[in-house]
Amino acid sequence: MARAWSDQLDIRRRQPAAWSFIAKTVEAYVEASGEVIGWSLPIAPLTVALTYSLDTSATELAKTLGRAAAMLPIEEACYQLSACYTAMLPQEVRTAWGAYYTPPALTDRLLQLAKEAGVDWQTARILDPACGGGAFLLPVAMRMRSALPQASATELIEHFGAHLQGFEIDPFAAWLTQAWLEIAFADELKATGRRFPSVVKVCDSLTETVSGKRFDLVVGNPPYGRIKLAARQREHYGRSLYGHANLYGLFTDLALRWTRVGGVIAYVTPTGFLAGEYFKALRGLLSKEAPPRAVDFVTARKGVFEDVLQETMLATYKRGAKVAPTVVHYLSVNGTAQVTHAGGFSLPSERTDPWLAPRNPSDEGLVKSLERMPTRLSDWGYKVSTGPMVWNRFKGQFRNRPGKDTLPVIWAEAVTFDGRFIFRADKRNHEPHFRPSAGDEWLKVSEPCVLLQRTTAKEQARRLIAAELPADFIKTHGSVIVENHLNMVKPRVKSPKVSTAVIAAVLNSGIVDRVFRCISGSVAVSAFELEALPLPSPDELAELTKMVYRQARQPEIDAHIEMLYLSRSAA
Repeated sequence: MARAWSDQLDIRRRQPAAWSFIAKTVEAYVEASGEVIGWSLPIAPLTVALTYSLDTSATELAKTLGRAAAMLPIEEACYQLSACYTAMLPQEVRTAWGAYYTPPALTDRLLQLAKEAGVDWQTARILDPACGGGAFLLPVAMRMRSALPQASATELIEHFGAHLQGFEIDPFAAWLTQAWLEIAFADELKATGRRFPSVVKVCDSLTETVSGKRFDLVVGNPPYGRIKLAARQREHYGRSLYGHANLYGLFTDLALRWTRVGGVIAYVTPTGFLAGEYFKALRGLLSKEAPPRAVDFVTARKGVFEDVLQETMLATYKRGAKVAPTVVHYLSVNGTAQVTHAGGFSLPSERTDPWLAPRNPSDEGLVKSLERMPTRLSDWGYKVSTGPMVWNRFKGQFRNRPGKDTLPVIWAEAVTFDGRFIFRADKRNHEPHFRPSAGDEWLKVSEPCVLLQRTTAKEQARRLIAAELPADFIKTHGSVIVENHLNMVKPRVKSPKVSTAVIAAVLNSGIVDRVFRCISGSVAVSAFELEALPLPSPDELAELTKMVYRQARQPEIDAHIEMLYLSRSAA
C-alpha cells in the first residue's frame, strides 16, 4: 500500500516523502507498543530533516502500518517497515545504495553460520559495514543480551557501545537502525536513564580508513551492482579487481581489511562471484586470506529479495585459516529457513578459477568427479566468443527478404530447446537478413561452430541450450551474422580433436547441464564459464563420437556422457 502511494509522487519528492512516511510509521509502532507495555518507549532522535508534509490519508496509512507492525515480533517488524522504506525510494537511489534488506529467516541462518565458524556473542566485536535499517545489528545485539544473562542493564548498554558498530551511507536508514535498537532495549534504557549508544556512523564505507582494533565478525548484506571507481579507489582495491568493479566485491575486500586474523566474515551476496571472470582476483584473494568455511545456496529468488534477479548465497569465511573443504547447504525459505546438507567442495588448485560447488545433495559425488577432470574446451581445440552483432547498432541494415548482398542473421530463437538449429526470426524486431556495409567483415561468421543461448535462468529445465551451426548452411550462404544473444564455440586450431556435432551433444546432455549449474551463479551463460567446464579427455570420446554419427537416441547419448563423468566419483 505504501509503495503504491509513493509511486504516485513526483520522483523528486519520493525520497523525502519516504522519510516522512516511515518516520510516522515508526512513531505509530512505538505508540502502539507503549500501550501494550504500559509506558512510553524511547526512540532515537531523527538525524535528518523531514521536509515533506504528509496529507491526512498518507498519515492514516502510516499509522495503520505502524500499529499492525506492533503485533509482530520486533525483528519481523524491523524488517517489514525497513523494507517498506526501501520499496518507496526512487529506483535510481535504491540501486545506487544497493538497498535490499535481508529477511529475518536469512539473517538468523547467517548468524548461526557465524557462530558455527567460531563467533562468541559474549565477547565478539562486530561490524556491519552496510547496516541499512538494522537487519543484522538488531538481532546481533539481542544475541549479545542472551549470551550475557548476568550483566546489569548498565553493563549491557556499555557492552553494546564497545562491541557493536555499523556504517551506513543513507542517513535515514542509519536512524532506523538506532531507532530499532532503542526500541528493543527499552527496559534497559529505562532502568539506566540512558539512550542507546550511538553505534551507527553515517559514511561511505568504501572510503573509511581502517583504524583501531579489528573486528571479530564483519557481517551483513552488502550492496551490489557495477560501480565506476575513481583512479585512487581502483588503486586502493586493485588487489581484488579484474575488469568491472562490483559493489559487493569491494565490500568483501573491505571486510578482509576490517576483520582480525582468526575473525569471521559472514555475508549475504549474489552467487556470481563463484565463477564470474570479473571476480577471479577476488576469489584468489579470499583463497589466500580468508578461505570459505560454509556456503548456503538460497533455492528460490522469489519472495526472498523482491526485484532481485541474481541467485543468492550465505557464506562464512575465516581470516587467516588454512584452505579446507567448504561445507554446502541448500536453503529454502518459507517463513523460516529449512536447511538441507548438500555436501561440500574444495577450492581449485588455481584459486582464481571458478569454484565448483554442489547445488543440491545429489551433486556431491559429481563435484568430486569434476575435481579429477582437468580437460577443458581449449584442450579439445575450441574457444568461446559472443555473437558479434548487436542489433540496435545496425538497424538500417536489416532486410525482410534475401538479396544478392545480404546474409542470414542467426538470432537466439534459431537454437531450439531440444538442440536443433532452425533458421528463423520469429520475435519482434527480428529480421532474417542483413546487408553488410564496407568495414563489416568482422561481423561475418564463416566456419561451422556450436551456438548456445547466452541467457538462461536456473528455473529453466536446461541452462545449456546448444545446437550445431551446420556446415552446409555456411556453405550455402558463404557467411552468416550471429547476434549477440548467442555464444559461439569455435575452433581455435586448424584440426580440432573433437567435432562440433559431439560438442553439441555433450553440451546438451543432462549431466553437463548439472555441471554448469555447479559453476554458474547468474542468468548469463558466459564464455568464461563455458571455457571452465570440466570435460572428458578427447581419448574418452571415441564411443560417443560413433553414437552421435549413427544418430543414437538422446537418452542413450545422455547415459554414456553421464558415465564419463560419474565413473570418476568413486575413484
